Amino acid sequence: MFKLVILIEEMEDSQTFDDAWPKFLHLAESMPGLQRETFSRVEVVLFGSNRPGLVHELYFDSLEAARTAMASPSGKEAGRLLQQITGGRMTLFLADHKENSLENTRKHAAEKS
Repeated sequence: MFKLVILIEEMEDSQTFDDAWPKFLHLAESMPGLQRETFSRVEVVLFGSNRPGLVHELYFDSLEAARTAMASPSGKEAGRLLQQITGGRMTLFLADHKENSLENTRKHAAEKS
């Protein structure tokens, strides 16, 4: 599974961003091949120079599916709107997402002990 990760820096004019966010979500959720989506408001940055205010993750079955979604009309419009409402104060990247259950992690840790 691959995910498109969007790190949005803290906004000085949060009202403009908050007003347009639902339209962005509608466009992003219309992208073909989207399997799952999460977003989180960052409460505390513990370390680092990046100061994200929001993390948005869009999950796809493959890297090709993510690229196809971003190239779709709704993906292009979502990207345009995101650029507009953030003033470019964001970071986007594609990541190969791996997930393991805590139960499985503990099982393997116990086997090594």
